Amino acid sequence: MDTTQLLKGVLDVAVLAVLDERDSYGYEVVRRLREAGLDDVGDASVYGTLRRLFKAGALTSYVVPSEEGPHRKYYGLNDAGRVTLKDSRATWSSFARTMDTLLEHR
Repeated sequence: MDTTQLLKGVLDVAVLAVLDERDSYGYEVVRRLREAGLDDVGDASVYGTLRRLFKAGALTSYVVPSEEGPHRKYYGLNDAGRVTLKDSRATWSSFARTMDTLLEHR
């Protein structure tokens, strides 16, 4: 099964879940997603998702100076993002239960 297609469908909720733990800058989000097991996630996909979620009003952003290079733009969930994540969790749970039932049926 091509996991890149699955990833496209869940990247928004995965990014929201990572940011629910704590605010992060773009590359840190990528790193945390990969550490969680989403090895195929691409940098450009995550940065595009962050921009889109911010534009949609689900995220806040702020800039923090860095001693190691350029300033970093951090993203965090706002109230709309928390509602989106809550709704997405419910949708995912229902979908996953359905798929588990289908795949376990012999």
